[in-house]
Amino acid sequence: MEVAETKCSSGYGKPPWIFKGSALYQLHLVKSETARAFIPKEFRLVEAFGYTLGGFFLASYEDSPAGVFDELVVIAGTVWNPPTSCAWAARVLVNSGDACDHGRKEVGLPSQVAKFSKKITAIPRQRKSKFSGFLDKIGLGTASFSSKSCMDVLVTETNGRSTTDICNINLTAVGMKFDKWKGPAIKMSLPSFSGRTEYNPSLLKYSCNIECRVRAVRAAKVSRPSLTSKQDAEESLSEHERQNLTISVMLSKPILALEFSCLKMQVEAPVVVSQHPTIRFATTVTD
Repeated sequence: MEVAETKCSSGYGKPPWIFKGSALYQLHLVKSETARAFIPKEFRLVEAFGYTLGGFFLASYEDSPAGVFDELVVIAGTVWNPPTSCAWAARVLVNSGDACDHGRKEVGLPSQVAKFSKKITAIPRQRKSKFSGFLDKIGLGTASFSSKSCMDVLVTETNGRSTTDICNINLTAVGMKFDKWKGPAIKMSLPSFSGRTEYNPSLLKYSCNIECRVRAVRAAKVSRPSLTSKQDAEESLSEHERQNLTISVMLSKPILALEFSCLKMQVEAPVVVSQHPTIRFATTVTD
């Protein structure tokens, strides 16, 4: 596989681009037929028994080249890149116009502007012993309380006059002492392919180098909101189909959820990937 340098003319400044904040990285089992709708045919899926590894990356950045913003990266699946593998994004939703433009033009991502509506609910939880019922009746109850907070994030894609509720993500945090432990500090690299879009037709490869504290957490619950979409009559059916398939990825079965805190993510400049005779593709690339 041959690699050529890409041009960078982004308002973000020169790469690498640094993003700081926190994130939830949740892995799902995604049906292969759903993932293939987004992934170029020349790639082979990493799959078993009709499923590939996808999911989503929900981040809140406190500091970035585009300032403060939220991001939801919906990962369609994983493709082979011998001797390893790379992720492929089905859709990237951000509440920043600058971040959307940069993702489209410089990184080759299927970025769209979206609204992130957040609602936090504090739920008191009562913890009782087996004798507490009787003690409460005689006024000697000693039940203790711990807090439990829930955040609902409604992600609504906007495109001109069109708005579509993509999903609602329910995040739960239990207020217990060990919640203060943020997990070990790690360094990792998440390689991805991108491109083949209206704004960047080239096939690209880029890497996100991550430093953070990580711990396993309860998987977020993803639901599809009631149909409240307002769409232009001129919007193409294929776009509706892509939105529905994106929602299908989000609703697939979660298998692991990781919380990234104290996150520092360094995104390297994408490079153009060209076909090489030694790489076996399923089909020939055509423009």
